[in-house]
Amino acid sequence: MSIRVIEVVDYDSNWQKKFESEKLLLTNAIGVNAIKIEHIGSTSIVGLAAKPIIDILIEVSSLMELDTANEKLEALGYKVKGENGISGRRYFQKGGNQRSHQVHAFQTNDINLLRHLAFKEYLIAHPAIASEYSAIKKEAVSKCENNINVYMALKNDFIEKHEKLAIDWFGN
Repeated sequence: MSIRVIEVVDYDSNWQKKFESEKLLLTNAIGVNAIKIEHIGSTSIVGLAAKPIIDILIEVSSLMELDTANEKLEALGYKVKGENGISGRRYFQKGGNQRSHQVHAFQTNDINLLRHLAFKEYLIAHPAIASEYSAIKKEAVSKCENNINVYMALKNDFIEKHEKLAIDWFGN
């Protein structure tokens, strides 16, 4: 089994195009159950360094109905991962060990929809904080030795602090 290489690269304008083409595929696979499909995460923020993985947030009217689309999502190359550590989520990965896409799906009114969107919009509205986040990610990737848990731990304090600020800011 090959080791997953964790990399953080400078912003790539193709990330938006990759999201748009994937959104069409997901819309066709999920149908009307998908209320909103949004580009989230660092690849959605112009100028932000990121792991080159397109993060996608899907708001669905029914998780049970979404579960019936698993075969269609597998046909698109997604690995179905269930809740994968977050209650009420459906998580899908595409691209194998060097994943290219991650889908986080939640039912309408789940707090995680707000959390993801607030953090994205907050970073867009606060370029200095986004720049600080880029630097933290680059430092974390240089220290983590391809261990995703170490990488995430090195970013955790920043995310916890700014996610709370983002939700307050977004609510206003």
